[in-house]
Amino acid sequence: MASTYSFDVVSDFDRQELVNTLDQARREVKSRYDLKDTNTEIDLKEDSIVINTDSDMTLNAVHVLIQTKAAKRNLSLKIFDFGEIESASGSRIRQEIKLKKGIEKEEAKQISKLIKDNLKKVQASIQGDSVRISAKDKDHLQEAIALIKEEDWPVALQFTNYR
Repeated sequence: MASTYSFDVVSDFDRQELVNTLDQARREVKSRYDLKDTNTEIDLKEDSIVINTDSDMTLNAVHVLIQTKAAKRNLSLKIFDFGEIESASGSRIRQEIKLKKGIEKEEAKQISKLIKDNLKKVQASIQGDSVRISAKDKDHLQEAIALIKEEDWPVALQFTNYR
């Protein structure tokens, strides 16, 4: 009996690395000369980050800071979905940054279609917010990974459960 091999395509991030990223950003905000007196707050919620600060310029500086720290910790910048800038109490502004996790149904369909159109010996099935890719040969799975990596997806993709 021929065995089949498979892996999952998921969109996730290491939450602890995100916590560490925001801790570093908070420390730098408190020590940087241009940000020190702005009373900037960076709060991590369950599925978002809320930034509360005093101006657009400060907000942009905090964006760059968070993105730089995230990149150094191997977090994809595609996990950040920057929301609208709102005015908060007392001439301050706040912004919510949604954290993207999981593959949307449309993207899962696109990944599945890409595999079915280009690789005949590989099967793709959508399972919730991930896509399972399976084949009888590990070399075909390697081709599928290469094919998926060639495309520019709107979410960060990882390949897990390779067996």
